[in-house]
Amino acid sequence: MTAIRDNWRIVLLVFLLVASAVVLFVPGATAGGGANETEAPTGTNVSADERDSGWTNLQYGIQLDGGSRIRAPIVGNTTENVNITSFNESDSLETTLAQRFEIDRLDVEVTPNERNEPDSGTVEVYSRNVSQSELLTALQDEGYDVSESDVRNGVTQSTRDEMVSVIDEKLQVSALTGADVREARTPTGENYIVIEATGRDIGELREILDDRGIVRQYVLYQAQNGSVVREEVLTQEDFDDIGSVRQDQAGRYSVSVTLSDSAAGPFMQAMQTHGYTQGTRCGVDTQSSTPPEEQLSAGDRCLLTTLNGEPVFAAGVQPNLASSFRDDTFVNDPSMSMTAPDRDRARNLELSLKVGAPLPAPLDFADAQTTSLQPSLGDEYKTNSVITGLIAVIAVSGAVYTRYRDPRVAAPMVVTALSEVVILLGFVSLVQFPIDLSHIAGFIAVIGTGVDDLIIIADEILQEKGVATGRVFQNRFRKAFWVIGAAAATTIIAMSPLMVLSLGDLTGFAIVTIVGVLIGVLVTRPAYGDILRHLVLSEDER
Repeated sequence: MTAIRDNWRIVLLVFLLVASAVVLFVPGATAGGGANETEAPTGTNVSADERDSGWTNLQYGIQLDGGSRIRAPIVGNTTENVNITSFNESDSLETTLAQRFEIDRLDVEVTPNERNEPDSGTVEVYSRNVSQSELLTALQDEGYDVSESDVRNGVTQSTRDEMVSVIDEKLQVSALTGADVREARTPTGENYIVIEATGRDIGELREILDDRGIVRQYVLYQAQNGSVVREEVLTQEDFDDIGSVRQDQAGRYSVSVTLSDSAAGPFMQAMQTHGYTQGTRCGVDTQSSTPPEEQLSAGDRCLLTTLNGEPVFAAGVQPNLASSFRDDTFVNDPSMSMTAPDRDRARNLELSLKVGAPLPAPLDFADAQTTSLQPSLGDEYKTNSVITGLIAVIAVSGAVYTRYRDPRVAAPMVVTALSEVVILLGFVSLVQFPIDLSHIAGFIAVIGTGVDDLIIIADEILQEKGVATGRVFQNRFRKAFWVIGAAAATTIIAMSPLMVLSLGDLTGFAIVTIVGVLIGVLVTRPAYGDILRHLVLSEDER
């Protein structure tokens, strides 16, 4: 126990090395599932070799694994400093603006004043067809005291935060592992949403992002006077449990859904009011270019489901479902199926329902910046990165040995510096931080700064006068460590702006460098001091 207490820094280093090895190489040791495993979409067959893209649990970014990056602004205009005193007023204004601009109410977001802060309300309109001047005029016509300076392009911070959250959930539900979503801001003040996904091309990624996921269900039928009734009966928030896409014997694809308890009763009452208590037929073809309203025949009673405003499912009510409406038993088991004409539309319907919240605003792909890299080129970068790392290790080892000419000093120095990289790799794997070329540069920088610090320790301790006692050793080590600590603090301060600002690849470089410096100061440098103490002092001198 005394030996462990006296050498606890070395014990800590060994423990972290073992833990890092487990996190790096044991499948399932990280939250990502291990071994760079990429989940395949529902209904596809992927071999084990295709699923396992590596022998470590490291996650790679698009520069090392191939993939796509999209940086796009959010469509919308915002009016600030609007005096909106209550939620009832905000709801009314949303309806008024949606009707005036002939857009979906979901494309208008009105936020009342914050408590005790008059004129702090905001009005956002997420439509390419509504200009800033039109929004200003509409609000002035409604009696709000706003000026041209109150209207700007873009959306509020809360909307951007919600966009990041919903897109991230959407990509996870879409089986996109290794995907990263974040907000970015340019030095000139423009805000962007940055989405990266490994192993996907721009077309696949854009198809997922272009789908806002707005699901609604309507009753659709002809009234006795010949007019068409289309009334919304279910919205996205009404669905509680969503099943997976299934194919029946007739080749039709469907998604089973269960309504929430709060939505089941009102939905059943709506079905009773609109006459869906008997089995109904529906002759509407959602694949036709003719609008569903124009396809209705006398006697048709449809349940119409739309995704982003486009019809994806229209069918009559089966007799057993209709009887549950009639007998008031639907609320006991509020489940039914939605059918789609093909698997892709059924899959989009499933994903949109599972995400829960639709995207609050569309992304402006017209002004987007895109980057795409083939996996083969990413593999080449991986190989070159490994070669570069080996060259750096060999160069550092040669320089250290040339300086000291003593393997007892040089070998522990090189091993300690490499252990710092292993621990850093374990940390990166544990948090599932996708590695790109900028992070590789950070690892190489950590090797260089780590060896610099170890040389400072060795030079300070191995002076010409030698080390006579343990007290002399501790004094010299403490002096060297103060120099190292000051250098580490300087590095962290210098790198911090790069870490917090949205500067692309420089952010990743700064994060890796700062974490590496902290591991060195807190773990590897003290452990090297203990190792050196055992090498230069006899047991009696310690």
